[in-house]
Amino acid sequence: MAESNVRFPVRLHRRVCLILTEDAALAEEVLARKKLSGEVAGRLTSRVLLIRPGRIDAVLDELRKMGHTPHVIGASTHHPAVESAPMSKES
Repeated sequence: MAESNVRFPVRLHRRVCLILTEDAALAEEVLARKKLSGEVAGRLTSRVLLIRPGRIDAVLDELRKMGHTPHVIGASTHHPAVESAPMSKES
């Protein structure tokens, strides 16, 4: 096999906020919500959404209004670090 000299752009971000969902359908539900879709900067995988900088509090509030139970990993000014699992819908 011949070696490829193909280059592609890479961008490194620090201190980003992500939404990790249990499945792709839940990520689609988040994207379908008008108040949340504007806060999403990109989709990394079918289950992982990148949140715009400085918008985590608004996103967490809206997710709770939707009946979700988001868990926060890492410290922020308003949310202490807690152990986490992917976001799930309350039963």
